[in-house]
Amino acid sequence: MDKAIMDQLGFRGGSYPRDMIGYGRHMPDPRWPNNAKIAVQFVINYEEGGESCILDGDPASEALLSENIGAVPWPGQRNLNIESLYEYGSRAGFWRLWRIFTCHCLPVTVYAVTLALMRNPEAAAAMKEANWEIASHGLRWLEYKDFNESRERSHILEAIRLHEEIMGERPLGFYQGKPSGNTLRLLMEEGGFIYSSDSYADELPYWIQGVGKPHLIVPYTLDANDMRFATVQGFNSGQQFFTYLRDSFDILYREGKEGAPKMLSIGLHCRLAGHPGRTAALERFLNYVMGHEHVWIARRIDIARHWHTNHPAEKRL
Repeated sequence: MDKAIMDQLGFRGGSYPRDMIGYGRHMPDPRWPNNAKIAVQFVINYEEGGESCILDGDPASEALLSENIGAVPWPGQRNLNIESLYEYGSRAGFWRLWRIFTCHCLPVTVYAVTLALMRNPEAAAAMKEANWEIASHGLRWLEYKDFNESRERSHILEAIRLHEEIMGERPLGFYQGKPSGNTLRLLMEEGGFIYSSDSYADELPYWIQGVGKPHLIVPYTLDANDMRFATVQGFNSGQQFFTYLRDSFDILYREGKEGAPKMLSIGLHCRLAGHPGRTAALERFLNYVMGHEHVWIARRIDIARHWHTNHPAEKRL
């Protein structure tokens, strides 16, 4: 290939910032606890009250991930429909999800937007009471691609400070959700996170070269995620949601029994899965999973600590 074209495509001296290979043909045995064939991980995204809103000085109203599919931001105006759809999540949906998971005594990771936590201390206390992991979902639920590096850094540091003030301890996991090109480096420079999750690149955790030390990525999901109730070509019934989650579990469980265990991440939002018709599908799936042996249902921090102990970076990089 012509050198100029090679350079344009990123083949400068053989270096390319993306990893297109991963674990490849030979997947590592994660050695999940108790010989589990699959690790199943539930995330509740707690964003309500941290989204774009004129009341918080934002230039436009929120438009993403609500029942109002196809909504667009309204510059300079409040969208009261969107606001109330988000309010449903914190007022009603959160508590439905909280009761289901605590009734089944199942562990959960919360991706918590710091401003949202501040605006519902009772929900924050309930998360802590349930011994859920509360990872950081950033200071606000905003598009950080539109932030300069200095402003995003200040938001990350303020998210950590306020999170510790609210919850009594700093977050050890981070998921910006709408990251910029600077997000990962800023997190690694801060240095206090055991893992971050702004990646959808794999079904197992993986190490990357960090800033001063290796950094662990615990990848997340956008397919086994209730956000598809609020997107074009998504789920339009609880049965579709249940079937997709069940099929995902079945394939990964079979692969685990064949010697290649992996991780199934499932993403939930209080304003989406918290509606009764969708919660019914979620509860059917919980019962389905609990009907299988050799399943490790874990928080993301538990998976990250397991990886740090059993698959240290020096053996992977």
